[in-house]
Amino acid sequence: MTPTPRTTPAHTTPRSAPVPGPVPAPAPVPAPVAAAGTLLPDRARVVVAGHRGLVGSAVARRLAADGYEVLTRDRATLDLRDAPATARWLSEARPHAVVLAAAKVGGIMANKTQPVPFLEDNLRIQLSVIAGAHAAGIPRLLFLGSSCIYPKHAPQPITEDALLTGALEPTNEPYALAKIAGITQVRAYREQYGAAYISAMPTNLYGPGDNFDPETSHVLPALVRRLHEAKRDGAPEVALWGSGTPRREFLHVDDLARACVLLLRDYDGPEPVNVGCGQDLTIAALAETVRDVVGYRGRVTWDTDRPDGTPRKLLDVSRLFALGFRPRVPLREGIRATYEWWQEAEPSALRKGR
Repeated sequence: MTPTPRTTPAHTTPRSAPVPGPVPAPAPVPAPVAAAGTLLPDRARVVVAGHRGLVGSAVARRLAADGYEVLTRDRATLDLRDAPATARWLSEARPHAVVLAAAKVGGIMANKTQPVPFLEDNLRIQLSVIAGAHAAGIPRLLFLGSSCIYPKHAPQPITEDALLTGALEPTNEPYALAKIAGITQVRAYREQYGAAYISAMPTNLYGPGDNFDPETSHVLPALVRRLHEAKRDGAPEVALWGSGTPRREFLHVDDLARACVLLLRDYDGPEPVNVGCGQDLTIAALAETVRDVVGYRGRVTWDTDRPDGTPRKLLDVSRLFALGFRPRVPLREGIRATYEWWQEAEPSALRKGR
């Protein structure tokens, strides 16, 4: 099982529902001295918003392992869409940095059937946390977006300056627009207030803590579950969505977490930074890798009446690699570890007929 990071809860009285209201005035924040060449001091206090999710939990683990003090609040005690409550908590927690990993996320079906919360919930979270961090005088913030912000037919590999140069993929346009708004908000705070706030755009992620729900999961955990259940149930054939021809890039979430800490320490620019591995493969090739890891020996077919999404999505990671980052987790090894984690986390998935 993945170890739970050491976290420090902040103590405040939560409010249960979003309520409009003014953001409190900035409060003084202790300013620990950063080591030469770093923008994040050693042992700094860092708020991780969204620490229960795939990304936030990995970032919290990495920060804790590197000696930082991680501050969190559960969704049950703080609704990040509630701007006044969020601003009060940030002011009282007094961190040196915020990592905004909280978001409503999901795969093609979830985006297609729930466009309103994918747009509105993400906008509210971003407005609340970024404005609240500024009001509290927090000097550093990292906003995590998504590679879906780029045009559907962007030249490959996709550079950061491809943003807003073409039409988005329709199946996740509301989510993408919310993330684009977050990037714009970060830039605005830099331009108007000189805030050292930055944005990173991860590629497709996977790893411990991933969502394996059949209705809302992304492609990799969805494939793991479908092929695992086909093996469990002795199915001679399994039909997967689409044609299998789209190409995707996948990065283990622990590698993303390492990149996030690197960016917090060493990057301070207005442009977003792509975070990926620089290599892609077809969904059909991914399915074969998953089938091999899971041990399914039946036939795989493709339901071409189902949508494929963007034909290819490979990020140009030159900017990140120039900072010294390199991914460490090979795809097959990462899938195997994720599959093992899921079976431990959800043992009922092993039972036939679930």
